[in-house]
Amino acid sequence: MKTYFRLLSFAKPIEKFAIPYVITTLLAVFFNTLNLALVVPLLTFLFNTTGSDEVVSKPDSLWKMMDNFNYYSQVIKEEYGMYGALQFICVVIVVSVLLSNVFKYISQRIMENLRIHTLLNIRRSVFNNVMDMHLGFFNNERKGDILSKITNDVQVVQFTVTGTLQVVFREPFQLIAYLVTLFAISYKLTFVSILFIPISAIFIARLVKSLKNVASNSQSSFGVMVSNLEEALSGVKIIKAFNASSFIKQKFNTENENFSEIGRQIAKKQQLASPISEFLGVLMVAFIVLYGGSIVLSGDASLTAPMFIGYIAIFSQLTRPAKALSDSFTGVNLGLAAGERILELIDMKPGIQDGPTAKEVTEFKEKIVLDNVVFAYGDKTILNHVSLEIPRGKTVALVGPSGGGKSTLMDLIPRFIEPQSGTIYFDGVDIKEIKIDSLRAQLGFVNQESILFNDTIFNNIAFGKPDSSLEDVEAAARIANAHDFIINTEDGYQTNIGDRGVKLSGGQKQRINIARAVLKNPPIMLLDEATSALDTESEKLVQDALNKLMKNRTTLVIAHRLSTIQDADLILVLDSGRVVEKGTHFELMANNGVYRRLVEMQTFAE
Repeated sequence: MKTYFRLLSFAKPIEKFAIPYVITTLLAVFFNTLNLALVVPLLTFLFNTTGSDEVVSKPDSLWKMMDNFNYYSQVIKEEYGMYGALQFICVVIVVSVLLSNVFKYISQRIMENLRIHTLLNIRRSVFNNVMDMHLGFFNNERKGDILSKITNDVQVVQFTVTGTLQVVFREPFQLIAYLVTLFAISYKLTFVSILFIPISAIFIARLVKSLKNVASNSQSSFGVMVSNLEEALSGVKIIKAFNASSFIKQKFNTENENFSEIGRQIAKKQQLASPISEFLGVLMVAFIVLYGGSIVLSGDASLTAPMFIGYIAIFSQLTRPAKALSDSFTGVNLGLAAGERILELIDMKPGIQDGPTAKEVTEFKEKIVLDNVVFAYGDKTILNHVSLEIPRGKTVALVGPSGGGKSTLMDLIPRFIEPQSGTIYFDGVDIKEIKIDSLRAQLGFVNQESILFNDTIFNNIAFGKPDSSLEDVEAAARIANAHDFIINTEDGYQTNIGDRGVKLSGGQKQRINIARAVLKNPPIMLLDEATSALDTESEKLVQDALNKLMKNRTTLVIAHRLSTIQDADLILVLDSGRVVEKGTHFELMANNGVYRRLVEMQTFAE
């Protein structure tokens, strides 16, 4: 129940919905019960079992509904005759049914609003927390599993956990109202009848307990299946290039079959609850007919024929709220299994957070310093006691063999990851003592992979500054050598570039990335092999744009083509996680070391 109440906490302010819902539900329950209870005086009147000359005295309380109904029926009969009394009875029944349905409709609308409100808050909380997680979280989690939790699991919670609110608030009231009415008609018959209820509860409880574990497995299997689907759609080009379609199909179908089998198990257990409840209900009615019929046939005045018929009519409805409650408890375990997965995601805390005394920085004045930094993935050391300085206004380049730790070192500066030991200083302040958002506000990024969104060119360039004017965006695009190709697209800056910029070439996508960084106008630029995936013509355009971007800025650049960083103020050669050489291009060439060997290899290759 702890999970259930935590999920309900997302319905706050719940009293905004609960109070009017309870009021309208109680009124709906009252009139719904009255509809059935009126069968007894109606039948009594039609059969005239009270005798045509019997006088019914006026009740001393308005709460004695049936007595009041009988009294006023008699008054009308005396005034307007039998048919007039029958008209009165029918009008009262019609009005009661109308009010019952009106209040029922209002209560359902209130509950639907509560359900949507709760779903909105849960989905918002899940997504917000996922977006707040550090990058290491996404490296360790399946993207499909995260998607499954945000979409499918939240949807399951909507239709089970929040759906049970309607049952839990309404059906117990309805059950109590029916029982009170049944006791009023015949307490002896009702006492005997309710002995069957615990028997039904035992069967349902066993089904509920077994369903939760199966439901949890179902959600996990669905997450794996969505992950396989996402990977297949993202990598469809490689799949076809390597003729791996059969392998991918088999991988997906295996998980699909597993998910389907779990679904069959859930359906079997869910569908078993209904026939069990229905059979036990019929069993109870059959017993009541036998026992109650014997009382009527014996001539006992405490239970007349009209009263017995009314009793059976009400008791037949008693199984409906009882069945709804049992079905609700069966279904809620599906929601609780999904809810636990959702809450697990909400409860996760980012591995990298602002410290309690973290402060904001608004400018970059002096330098960034890495002091004796060590970083490792598990037992594998990536950076081994690395120290370096990046002075303001200077360009520092990182070169070296693949796997030397260049990208890892760059990721440490914006705190995408954190070192196991050592310190990184920003103007003399440990970056752990700086608010992450303000630190990243001082940084601009251009990566090897062009990360673009399924939106317009304008919105992709203005991504970091959504309030930018068209003039500002155009100016940034001109600096990035992107304006000319943009105005030649179908709708210019309002052209949609498709999923991940699929409508643009590699060079065009990279120049959009550079324009985005130019518009942000940060004092520090981090460039991670920004031209490595481009053809020669595109590389020249992009490199020219990068040179404009780097002008009068502090830049840390990872170089793929060493010819592009010969003018860097400082070049660091990283090999196996260590700085093995550092200096200018000419100094490193004179050293005849790793850097010279890399330059000569590239020159020969070209």
